[in-house]
Amino acid sequence: MSGTYDGRMAKFYGTGDLGGSGQEEGQDPIFELADGAVLKNVVIGSPAADGVHCKGSCTLRNVWWLDVGEDAATFKGKSSSAVYTVYGGGAKNADDKVLQFNGAGKLVVSKFQVENFGKLVRSCGNCSTQYKRTIIINDVDVTAPGKSIVGINSNYGDTAALRKVRIHGDSGKKIKTCIRFEGNSSGKEPKELGTGPDGTACRFSPSDISYQ
Repeated sequence: MSGTYDGRMAKFYGTGDLGGSGQEEGQDPIFELADGAVLKNVVIGSPAADGVHCKGSCTLRNVWWLDVGEDAATFKGKSSSAVYTVYGGGAKNADDKVLQFNGAGKLVVSKFQVENFGKLVRSCGNCSTQYKRTIIINDVDVTAPGKSIVGINSNYGDTAALRKVRIHGDSGKKIKTCIRFEGNSSGKEPKELGTGPDGTACRFSPSDISYQ
């Protein structure tokens, strides 16, 4: 779709070929957004297939995923000037990734809620074409259980900035904030290099994260 689509909080879910909730890659999305498209006020139920795909810059405003399938949204633009905006909304019950960043450009996530998830944002660790990716996460609520807030490839120059991140129900501080990986383009599982703020790739201070 292109232009702006306002779902007025209608619920959408996959049927037929979109009926799977599995983890296999390559599932079709329920919404495919052309460059510049805006999707707003939509609830994606179960099964969610591969959620939303953005082929270029896009805005997802007040989009809710009740039960994430493979990924909630995947960003695929090829231009370094592409900007993907996720504002409001939220997702829960993601076995793995919520927002999958495969393309180039900048992803800005604000006023989002995530609960019971693997990774909130992951810069693709082993896509056949790799890019430098910029991620900004601001004013979000993260509720345990979860594995990590953001994963980036420091060897490709990725950066992630975290601001006003509130973590709920994680008294043991098990959720990793920002994980640095050595990404590759060969499809291999990327190597984890480190976690937490480092001033270069993972840009935040401890005061940007609060436990509630």
